[in-house]
Parts: sequence; structure tokens; C-alpha cells
Amino acid sequence: MSTEQIGMPSRRRILGGAAALGAGAVVTVGAGPALAAPRPPAGTPAPAVPGAVPQPGPAPEFGAATVTPADARYRDLVRGMNQRWVGSPESVRVVDSTAQVLAVVQEAARAGKKLTVHSGGHCYEDFVFNASTRIVLDMSEMTSVSWDDRFKAFAVEAGATLLDVYERLYKVWGVTVPGGMCYSVGAGGHVSGGGWGMLAREHGLIVDHLYAVEVVTVDAAGTARVVVATREPNDPERDLWWAHTGGGGGNFGVITRYWFRSPKAVGTAPGQALLRPPAEVFISAISWDWAQVTEAALTRLTRNFGAWHVANSAPGGPYGGLMSFLKLNHRSNGQIGLLTQMDATVPNAEQLLHDFIAAVTEGVDIPTGPVTTAMGEHGPMPEYYTPQRMPWLQSARYLGTTNSTLVDPSLRGDYKSAFHKRNLTDAQIATFWKHLTRTDLDNPGAMVLLSSYGGAVNAVAPGATATVHRDSVFKLLFQSYWPSAADDAVNIGWLRDAYEETYRTTGGVPVPGDTTDGCYVNYCDIDLNDPQHNRSGVPWYTLYYGANYPRLQQVKAKYDPKDRFNHGQSIRLP
Repeated sequence: MSTEQIGMPSRRRILGGAAALGAGAVVTVGAGPALAAPRPPAGTPAPAVPGAVPQPGPAPEFGAATVTPADARYRDLVRGMNQRWVGSPESVRVVDSTAQVLAVVQEAARAGKKLTVHSGGHCYEDFVFNASTRIVLDMSEMTSVSWDDRFKAFAVEAGATLLDVYERLYKVWGVTVPGGMCYSVGAGGHVSGGGWGMLAREHGLIVDHLYAVEVVTVDAAGTARVVVATREPNDPERDLWWAHTGGGGGNFGVITRYWFRSPKAVGTAPGQALLRPPAEVFISAISWDWAQVTEAALTRLTRNFGAWHVANSAPGGPYGGLMSFLKLNHRSNGQIGLLTQMDATVPNAEQLLHDFIAAVTEGVDIPTGPVTTAMGEHGPMPEYYTPQRMPWLQSARYLGTTNSTLVDPSLRGDYKSAFHKRNLTDAQIATFWKHLTRTDLDNPGAMVLLSSYGGAVNAVAPGATATVHRDSVFKLLFQSYWPSAADDAVNIGWLRDAYEETYRTTGGVPVPGDTTDGCYVNYCDIDLNDPQHNRSGVPWYTLYYGANYPRLQQVKAKYDPKDRFNHGQSIRLP
């Protein structure tokens, strides 16, 4: 869907019935909304009428569409981006309003049918498309992005994709949210899992700017209702807001809308409600030829990258606007690479970027060159061997849309993650070398990716949001993409070997402690449930949620007491 269509004033302007809710209010099928009177967002005057009530959602442009196996559209609608997962539901329901969502959820609850939710389609496991799902609720047409004057916040429907959100917010109001890089990721799952991206070190996670969420839940009696929960301290539904600041998708109900307003925002105008990105950034991309890479060079490069982040990950400072990715591709790729974005508006930005690259490459005695191969999500980018200054939105578009791997309809994938508080050991880097140079795998799409973290992310307390990982300095993603089911075993086996050997001293996973801090829930990995692969004795939910898990269970018990919303790693009832 084009950016111009999103949130246009003429589109879906009026919605009666269930979606017209106040903060902390709920409505059940057949009931009118019960309005509450929460405080307005911090820094704003009191609303003109009693009760800060969000504006109604956009009016639907179409009635909910039902797609069954007999329909030619069915095969397109029962799969996401990862072609390992193809569902076989009784039907897919394509919806266009909160009221339509409410009706489908109520139908599923009455019939006792399992329902799962699809928005952008980037779920790494089979949590949406699996054999037990009977109804898939497709949110991908709920894409409105608009200003809600009564909440003094931006409303974003769950099906809106990230680049469309960025384009709408920035072109119209000059603001943004610090979300992810891939353009086609849907807001619904991205935000609920914590959501990090290129502006994270400068502005935190996307959930650090989440003001409210609208969720369709089902109570113990089987009655569906719409709940609007805000971060206001006096909101009786505040725990539901908190659970959606990193508690993961598919756990508590169906998310239909988010509202964003930065916690330190003052004033009532849209341009004052959210952060302003840097007007310009630098992008740099350099590579090393695998034919010249030695184990000593790879060790030094990886150690340098980690050490720089350990030393430069406190909130604030001149490097808050830097985000970098060390792409350790399998040898069959031909290159390894370093991709970096730097806020070009800070004083001496170009020299800071040069100094960062010099610190990472210090002692690496092989020449650098342009990136001429595809690396993980991104294609070749030889023009950025010399850092290029470009407007922020152009950069977001470029980095977001050059990751064709993520949206290639022929590819299968597998993924594993780790948060690090301290640097990798030489033994762990030696494990990288061992598996990146294995000859039983010939896949340029296999890699270990080290990503910047910390900065403003770490300025928030671990319990203030459901995202517990607030003292890590960089993050690892072990991933592989391949085109054929015949290659599943070799690729999944390679990932398991590399990951479990990297963390062999802690049972094959990065247990929370002094050095590592568990895993990222948006990079879901069902192997964490399996004692054959997770031998640590630390359960998957501790790796994802740490000390926040018991509170998430209490929210689950309140809003989904019959566990109707569940998957392989959903929050368990207490």
C-alpha cells in the first residue's frame, strides 16, 4: 500500500460502536463504551471535555473478508515471510476495523477455535501459521497512521508497516519513532516485542515512546471486549499497557492500535509529541575479502567491535547517534562487512565516524574494500565505501528497502539471538571462526551478526517496561537463509552447532548474568524450550523476560484467563 494512502483524512474517518473507547475503558459485544477519566499525557493541559477519550478509529473501507481453502487467494494468505511455515486454517479473515476484529474474536471464542494474528508476517517461528490454528486474523489492511488530538498522541494501526509509519510521521509532522530497520515489518508484533532500530542508542526503544494500546481480549466467560490501556499511573488497565512494552505478540489478545507520545514530550502540537530524527546521517559500508581473512584478523576485528561498545554504551555522549553492524558471513559469501550509520548533525560527526572505524579495524592487517556481495538482510552497497551524507528519511528508505532477503518469497530461515553485557571471549570468537569456515555448508546467507545496543536503551529501568534487557551493550543474531526444504537439516544444524558451542559454558544459551543477558523475544527461537538444545536449566521465558515474567503472567491471568491466545512460547498462566 502506498504511503500516500495511509491515514489520509478521507479514509475511514468515522467508526461507530466498539472502537470509540476512552483510556482504561472496555466495551463488550453489544455494549456501549464505558468511558474513564485518566490524566492527560504529562506536559499537556487538561482535555477540553471530561475524560481523555481517544478519537474513534478510521471507518472501514470494506467488510471483513473470509478466505477459505477453495479461494484462489488462500495460498497467498496462509504464509508469512519465512517459507518454512505454511498454515492450513479453516479460514483467513482480512479485517479493516477494530469492530471487525472484535466480531471475529468473539466468533472464535464462542466456537472454541484457535485464532492467531498476522500483520507484517515476519514471525521467525510457526506461531501464526501452524497446524492447530483454525482462524488467521489478517491485520495487514489496518494501516492508518494519524494524530489523535484528544490523546495528544499518534495513533498507529497494527497492520501499518514501519517505513509507512516513518514516512507519514516525518513528511507530515517532522517526527518519528525509534523502530526497526526493515521496511515491511508490521507494527503489531514489532512494538509488542520491544522494538529496536537505527535510532535506539540515541532515543531508546520504540516501546519507550508508547503511550497507549488498544487490544481485543476475551474474558473468562468467553466474551470479547476492546480495552484501551495507557501508561497513565491512574489507569486501571495500565498493566495491559506495560505488558505490550516488550511482552511479545500473541499473548493477551489482538492488538488493533498503538498510540505514541514520548515520555518527556511537552506541548499539545503534533510536532512536539515525538522525537525528531537527525536531519542528516552518514552511512558507511566496508568489507574484507574472505580469501585474505585469517583467524587472527577475524579475532581482532570481532574483539575490537565488542570492546568499543563496552566502552561507549552509556546513555548520552557524542556516539549516541551511532549504530553499527559487524557482518560475519560464512566464508562462501566471499566477504565480511561493517555497516555503520552516524548522526551527521552532532559536532565533528565525520571525524567521530572515522575514529570509530579506526578503532574497530585497529590491528586488522588486511585491506578493506567496498561491499560487493549481499550480506544478510542487505544487498551490495559499494557506493558507501566512502561514507555518504544523506537526509535521514532517505537513509531509512535505503536501509529499509535494500534488505530484499527478508521479503524474498522463495527463502526459508532460522535464527538465534543473544544480548551481551561484556565482550566476547577469544574462545567464543574461535567458535565463530570454526563454523564460519566449515566446508560442509555452502551458503552465502549464513552469518553471525553483531549489532550495536545500549546508549539510551539502557537509561530505562528493567522493570519500567516489559523489556528487561537494559544493560546490554551489543546484540548477536545467528541466522541463515536458504531456498530449498532439502537444505533445512544442514542449515538448522549449522546454526545450532555454532550457537550452542558459542555458549557451551552456560548450557548452550546466553544465560542472564555478568556477561550475557538472555535472548530477544522478537527473534523467537523454539529451541530454547528444548533441553536437548538449552541445557542451562534456565527456561526460555527467563531468557526472554527475566524478572519481568511473573508480572506478565499476572497480566495474562487477568486479560486471557482461559489462555485462548497461545503459541509455542506464549506467556503461560500462573
